[in-house]
Amino acid sequence: MKDAKRVPHFVLATVVLTALFSQASLGSSFPSHSELKTALQTVVAKVNGGFGFHMWATIVDRDGVVQAVVFSGKERGDQWPGSRVISAQKANTANAFSLPGLALSTANLFSAVQPGGSLFGLQFSNPVATDVAYRGPSDAIGTKQDPMVGHKIGGVNVFGGGLPLYDSDGKLVGAIGVSGDSSCADHNIAWKLRHNLNLDKVPAGVSPTKDDNIVNDITNGVSASGWGHPVCAPKAAEIAKALPKTHAIGPKP
Repeated sequence: MKDAKRVPHFVLATVVLTALFSQASLGSSFPSHSELKTALQTVVAKVNGGFGFHMWATIVDRDGVVQAVVFSGKERGDQWPGSRVISAQKANTANAFSLPGLALSTANLFSAVQPGGSLFGLQFSNPVATDVAYRGPSDAIGTKQDPMVGHKIGGVNVFGGGLPLYDSDGKLVGAIGVSGDSSCADHNIAWKLRHNLNLDKVPAGVSPTKDDNIVNDITNGVSASGWGHPVCAPKAAEIAKALPKTHAIGPKP
């Protein structure tokens, strides 16, 4: 009888410890689930040069471990279901190919991975961990208990919407990915979101403005810089040019 009474307490302790561990893994550099969701909803409500669709956003830490997954709509079906994993791919890509001294957005990688490009084949490396992407109950998707949280998602995505995250000290702490609209609108939304979260102390980048903004310099299928991304719509390109400046502090010596 004594053992029977101890079982519920053991189970409760395990649940509590697991919850505390998961919360601690978020780290002080990242917004909470509710903060990220509110910030995403605020940005999505603005004009971003796309269709005005609802969005998914995923944050990963520097090890590529998913920290949070949110959506801007009321229900998980209010945005493209396939964009949940794409947002995680974008976050993983921006984190995997950015450095403490050089930020690369997923938009910056588009031209380089095309046939004949300097990074052709990169898109086939680091495949998505499908057991992480599709695990767990569907009703937990996009909540604090999203099944991807706490696991490495992997994946490489080479169009707009993924940005590395640099904290107030300029330290590279991970990345954010958003998906659910045109790739150009995704980039604009990710940029505004990162800016509002104050995680854009970008040290340097390959764009003309020396950051990781989208580069629209493709003519007749060729990028002049080698880092170009196609223009989805003139409005999106105009918005990209007028995006908030990053809180750049420059690379540390």
